[in-house]
Amino acid sequence: MAFDALRMRNVIQLIGILLFHLALIVFAALQVRQTRTALVKLSDAQCAESFDEVNCDGPGSLWRRVEPYLIVTPCVIAASWLSILFWTKQLYEEFGWAIFHVVGANPKMKTMYQWYQIMICFLKFDFFFFTGVTMQLLIVVLSRNSAEFAITIIAIPIVLILLGLCGVAVQREIKWIMTISLVMMLAAESYFYKLVRFYEPASRAQYATTRATLTIFTIVAFLLLFATFAVGLRCFADFEKGLMESKVHALSDKPNYLPSGDSAGMGQPQGSYLGGSALGQRISI
Repeated sequence: MAFDALRMRNVIQLIGILLFHLALIVFAALQVRQTRTALVKLSDAQCAESFDEVNCDGPGSLWRRVEPYLIVTPCVIAASWLSILFWTKQLYEEFGWAIFHVVGANPKMKTMYQWYQIMICFLKFDFFFFTGVTMQLLIVVLSRNSAEFAITIIAIPIVLILLGLCGVAVQREIKWIMTISLVMMLAAESYFYKLVRFYEPASRAQYATTRATLTIFTIVAFLLLFATFAVGLRCFADFEKGLMESKVHALSDKPNYLPSGDSAGMGQPQGSYLGGSALGQRISI
């Protein structure tokens, strides 16, 4: 995503990557406690009677050997985040005119294009967080013989197809696909009943070693999907308002030469994205 954002000169996606790295810091910090919960299975009294270096906490135990690496991880990510923050600020100033070269000076066109960028960016992060939740459930928690395992397996391709079709629909302004995608997003929100399962007495022990990260991943995925639905409605309202050409041709690597300020070009509105001089590479997310 970082390479894609740089190649397409997309500031919004760079900001999204910054927020994503903040989430990684939180995730890495949570791993310290969760790893201890997973490794240290014996009480201090039991370890005093018979020390087990794998399941006990103490000098020479497995937990004490891996603990320093777990503590260093969020520190390294935080240091790299500061570096990314600095360069994102520099790139923000460098890419400041990118949207102008795509849609022109028309404020309404600029606003519509920004909402389109936000929508595509949300879809990419929806993909990551949904995959993160389902992979943790499938690999770490759920039994292969359970109904929840089958439901999770079925949900994966459905949601991924939904996200892909939604991206195509918002770019090509295909109303019927966009309508189906928005309805399916609301239906997908019901999947987050899993959040209740993490804390129910009957299933609480099943999620003991992954509850914290699963809770954060699930909440973030839920909020992202809801935000995607809201932004999708905003983008749907902008269909057939003259923005589709900019969205479709934003993927082109070839310069686009449009009419310059001649007698024909002067008749066009000043803010039109169809007027102006030679354009460089278009941007997309």
